[in-house]
Amino acid sequence: MIRSAIKRDQTTLIAYPKQALFGRVLPKSKIYEHSGATTRLKNLFVEQVDQIVWQYKLAPETVNLPARPGVAEIQIFSIQLKSAELHEDVLRCIDSAVQFPTFFELIRGQGDRAKTRVVAAYKRPGGVDASSWVVTAYFASDWVDAATTRVAMPLALDMAHLYSALLQSLLPLPSRPQEALQDWVARIELADRKHREVEKTQARLAKEKQFNRKVEINGILRQLKTELEQLCR
Repeated sequence: MIRSAIKRDQTTLIAYPKQALFGRVLPKSKIYEHSGATTRLKNLFVEQVDQIVWQYKLAPETVNLPARPGVAEIQIFSIQLKSAELHEDVLRCIDSAVQFPTFFELIRGQGDRAKTRVVAAYKRPGGVDASSWVVTAYFASDWVDAATTRVAMPLALDMAHLYSALLQSLLPLPSRPQEALQDWVARIELADRKHREVEKTQARLAKEKQFNRKVEINGILRQLKTELEQLCR
């Protein structure tokens, strides 16, 4: 399941330009072939995924924006689910097979009851090996009605700025002045881990019976909360 300790409070679906429409079904076998999927992953695809559609290709020739290093194109996939949720490993498998930044629109249910959420990780080239990509934790919007009115794609100067604008709509913390996207995402991931530490420490405090140990754990908890607050600013 895709989850984060730090929650977003809004959801925005993008109306991608018609000239960027690709609309091709992506066979699961192609993903297996290009990702080296294990038997466990293949079983997850079978159990949780009905159909994958390569919905849009945002590229210089389709959105009239120049490419930039690491962001030559942006791919938009829609995934019709069989189950209520999708295991994060399924998305990582697809991301490993696609050598471009990627956004996923997950769809569960049919017709008037269909719900959609947008999911993406921050994805960048690994550096030395151009074919190796670094994929962070996944960020997800809330589930909304699939028929929700979509908003226009954000304006941007180039593909890199477009990617940043699309991704930031999923990020649960505001950016700091002059903060690079990579640093922003790293801070969010650290805050997420710190939030989980706070929850675990609170659970320890609730179970502890000895007074002196409670005092010690409470001191640790206060420090963790202070660190979390600083990361969230």
